[in-house]
Amino acid sequence: MADKDILDDAKERFKLSADAESDNRQWALEDIEFARLGKQWPDAVLSQREREGRPCLTINRLPAFARQIVNDARQNKPAIKVKPADSGADVKTAEIYNGLIRNIEVSSNAEIAYDTALECAVYGGFGYWRVKTDYAHDDTFDLDLCIERVANPFTVYGDPKSQAADASDWRWGFVTELLSRDEFASKYGKNAKTISWSADKDERDQHWQDEDKIRVAEHWVRDEVTRPIVKLSTGIVLDADAYKASKALFDAQGIVVVGERETRSWKVTQHILTGAEVLESAEWSGRYIPIIPAYGDEVNVEGKRYFRSLVRDVRDAQLMYNYWRTATAELVALAPKAPFIGEQGSFDNDPNWKTANTKSHAYLEYKKGAVPPQRQPFAGVPAGAMQEALTASDDMKAILGIYDASLGARSNETSGRAIMARQREGDVSTFHYIDNLSRAIRYCGRVLIDLIPTVYNAERMIRVLGEDGSPKVVQIAAGQEQMPPGVYDLTRGKYDLVVESGPSYTTKREEINVFLTEVLRANPATAPLLMDVIVRNMDFPESDKIAARFKAMLPPPIQALEQQDEDGQQAGVIAQQLVQAQMQIQQMQQALQQAEIQRTQLDAAKLQQEGAIEKARLDLEARKVELDKYQAELDANVKVYVEQLKIGAQQESQAAQMQAEDRRAQPAADAAMSERMSNESLMAAVQEIMGGLSMMRETNAAQMQAMQALVQAANAPKRVVRDPVTNRAIGVEPVPPEAQ
Repeated sequence: MADKDILDDAKERFKLSADAESDNRQWALEDIEFARLGKQWPDAVLSQREREGRPCLTINRLPAFARQIVNDARQNKPAIKVKPADSGADVKTAEIYNGLIRNIEVSSNAEIAYDTALECAVYGGFGYWRVKTDYAHDDTFDLDLCIERVANPFTVYGDPKSQAADASDWRWGFVTELLSRDEFASKYGKNAKTISWSADKDERDQHWQDEDKIRVAEHWVRDEVTRPIVKLSTGIVLDADAYKASKALFDAQGIVVVGERETRSWKVTQHILTGAEVLESAEWSGRYIPIIPAYGDEVNVEGKRYFRSLVRDVRDAQLMYNYWRTATAELVALAPKAPFIGEQGSFDNDPNWKTANTKSHAYLEYKKGAVPPQRQPFAGVPAGAMQEALTASDDMKAILGIYDASLGARSNETSGRAIMARQREGDVSTFHYIDNLSRAIRYCGRVLIDLIPTVYNAERMIRVLGEDGSPKVVQIAAGQEQMPPGVYDLTRGKYDLVVESGPSYTTKREEINVFLTEVLRANPATAPLLMDVIVRNMDFPESDKIAARFKAMLPPPIQALEQQDEDGQQAGVIAQQLVQAQMQIQQMQQALQQAEIQRTQLDAAKLQQEGAIEKARLDLEARKVELDKYQAELDANVKVYVEQLKIGAQQESQAAQMQAEDRRAQPAADAAMSERMSNESLMAAVQEIMGGLSMMRETNAAQMQAMQALVQAANAPKRVVRDPVTNRAIGVEPVPPEAQ
């Protein structure tokens, strides 16, 4: 797509998002200013009262309610748990996934991102964080995943057509940033365009224009695509392109395609742009837009989604509370001073009586013999104003569902069970905020699981964290059919996840210590039996060493039980090792069986080859016998033929002599010539016969040499030829003489 088309689509989508979310953004801004900044008096009322010199008290009770929700979520952190989802996945690799995700969360301070998003959702109705990739360190090309908070939720614009509770169906989204012109030039170069300031500006440009600031946006686009996939005879499913790239290897192994179809997938693209040009474009590795929203109270009215904060419904009650507390303070300030009443002349002795109502004097004198002056009591705060303030406070608690017991304040509950029941009611009334956070974390985990196989797809060492935070370094690799022990392939198999909400590991440990401390208070005699456990769960230097010393002081029966537990743990470890060894033995047996099958196949081929060679040898020997027989017969026939020729020549010579005697006219030279010609004819015939016989002997010798070479090749040492990728046997070859 051309840059102009990308820019036009971005402007159109940004305008749609901004228009659709205008109400939510306006309400969120008002709620945040009301609850966090204390802007709880209307501007007109505030100006009027300031001109009149009247007070405007703001006694903001909302942060206490909001912190109750946020801090409750901090104490009960939702945790991502990865589970195997198909036959290609296994439990150990799932644990590596869990440890890797924990390391990503810890190294990138994901808790801050979660807490910030939840606070924004509680105070404003929505909050966000995002998933990014970054280099593991400065001098490497290895990438790591990280979770980054979005401090300002108003910089994110989502797809207004989204209906999913976790925004997994977003087709586009924006993350914007306002930069000064100097910052923009430093980051993107002085030649980068800011905005078109033409007179005929499009209405869509209004959100991108500012005299002093330049809006830079990350435009995420998620397009649906189709891709062909194939299923191999081994059960493996691959992209058709990947299969074509390795088709020769699969053919050599006898692996064929048993099924193929089109499947639906997603392609995510990131564009960095201004209102004037596209600065950068890159294809994202995952299938989801890596922007994670955490919503507050969601309301859907005729297809339009409204996100409401905790503050929205309680604003009026907070306003009334401020008003009545201000009215009470105003009535007290305007109340007359409490005067002194006495007889006439009682105040003439001491001039300090004139300031007795405003200053503190060491003594006050009155007329001797007179009744001492008496101070009039304070009229008090009007009961009606105080009652209205209490009513407004109760209204706030009733609207929010958070009562004094949940806030840690004293209430009318008398028993611990009643207090806990009231706390549970408060937790239930606001639990949807924590549940929405869990839903957002679940979607974040799905994004991470989708990205991990593409980011961690090369041989490298990575750090994983246990549930207690203990680090461990493991090796990962990809593309190997058989992984060595201790090496994990994060690209193989499918994994799913669940999100568990509950106390963190540290919180559980603290709860255990509190429980054990209460046991010690109730029964101090148990201290020698519990001190090692209590000290072990404390966070201070040398705690393990001190716990070991307390453990050494345990009575022998307790130490025997501890030793049994350790033996049991060791036995469990040994059992686990035995299971692993058995699995390795099974794998080796399977490999041996496969090798035996391949050896049997090779032996059968060898026997078949040797049988063919033996048959050829027997045929050659039979042919040799026949040839020798034929040669003997031929020699005999040649001898007979030569004798016949000699006899015929003699007969012809005799006939010629008889003719010569009869003629007596033929010269002797003619007779000699006739005899010589007869002898030459005879010798030529004999040489022709002997030449044919010699050619037959040479042919037979060549065939015998070829057969001997074939037999030698069959009996020579051989070695198995294996595929360089799969290490499977694919044939045999003779061993070179230098290697024998």
